[in-house]
Amino acid sequence: MLHKGKLLAALNAKKGQFSQFDGSFTEQLLLYQHALESLHERYTSSNQLERMLPPEDSGISSAGARPTMEFDHWLANITEQDYHGPVFPFGREFHTHEQSRLWAECIEGITTIAVDGSQLMPWRDASIPVGLVQVGFFVNPHSRSKPYTKDVRMDVLAPEELMEEVHDDSDDPDSYPYSEMQVTQRRYLLEVETLCSLMQQYAAVRSDDDPLYSPVVFFDGSLVVSFALTMPNPYRQRYIDAAISLLRTSEELRVPLIGYIDTSYARDMITMLRRLDATTSQPVLRDTRKIHDALLWKGHLHWGDRTPAMICARNDVLASYGSYHNSIAFCYLQTSGTRPPTRLEFPRWMIDDGILEPVLDVVRAEIIAGNGYPYAIETADAVSVISMQDRNEFYGHFQAFMEHQGVKFNYSTKALSKNRRR
Repeated sequence: MLHKGKLLAALNAKKGQFSQFDGSFTEQLLLYQHALESLHERYTSSNQLERMLPPEDSGISSAGARPTMEFDHWLANITEQDYHGPVFPFGREFHTHEQSRLWAECIEGITTIAVDGSQLMPWRDASIPVGLVQVGFFVNPHSRSKPYTKDVRMDVLAPEELMEEVHDDSDDPDSYPYSEMQVTQRRYLLEVETLCSLMQQYAAVRSDDDPLYSPVVFFDGSLVVSFALTMPNPYRQRYIDAAISLLRTSEELRVPLIGYIDTSYARDMITMLRRLDATTSQPVLRDTRKIHDALLWKGHLHWGDRTPAMICARNDVLASYGSYHNSIAFCYLQTSGTRPPTRLEFPRWMIDDGILEPVLDVVRAEIIAGNGYPYAIETADAVSVISMQDRNEFYGHFQAFMEHQGVKFNYSTKALSKNRRR
């Protein structure tokens, strides 16, 4: 249990450090926000801004972000309210939830698809290692005449599939030879495989009188697998190959794809602002890990407002994306009344084809239906989730299955005791 009296004393002992962090954080954030707000004063076009950033093939520090045609569109239509930085206003206000739901009916007839996954890691206290991956998917045609689809894909990982693939020189006799990375990666790969399969299954032919392709596909997470950089091969390459396959399938089938990151710590705009600041006669922006992109617009956007789309230009994992290294765009969308905006990532072709805004209306409608989070992703998550009760049932079924094969399966009484108490 938590000892509250001792906790208060421990916090008081460090209050000076917390205050110092807050003061430094606020000062730096204001400087970065000013740099963003004054972009329109220093750059009159995306080409002019682009010329001040490191070239793509320079081999030096990344630009972080690069402007698209939407930056020029913002410059051409800037108003006083935009002086808080590049913003495209949603232009609608809902005074009641009923009004927002009425507007969200614009999604009628548009199919939305989402996947999400969960997993059970190999249990150290079990005599036979086994992993489980379950990916749920939700296909909603938003039509009274067409039923929705909720289903799962499942994969069990046997001991050989769980073995660590990276050579381990450790002589620790207590080291566990079975890798949780295998389970986590299998979940990711199955999510991508399922999404690509659904895109192929539901890809629609574009109508001449409809600017929007159907379906609209949601991926819960980033399309830029920067997290894989810290991983050894072959794990790293598998994540990269899967991300590329997602982008390629979307582009070839012309199916809109949205990578939804509810709480993002990406720093692409921060990096871009520092690169631009470094070209001035008196640079003022310091390198910092405290500030991330979403904070630049916090408090300055109304619900539904978004930022102009930018190209993600990190000089890290994207270098391994081949021809897709500059094919991921992003923007920030205000999805709540108080929190920083949500980061959305999507293939660049959606900007080039002129369908980004109608797709973002679909995203807004899904968020309204989900009371602050896309209903499609929320439902896929509910389908896929594996609870503690599910875990216990799984091991019960697995034990019965193994004993039917004539193999004894057991786990420690200590582990059972922990499960009962937690």
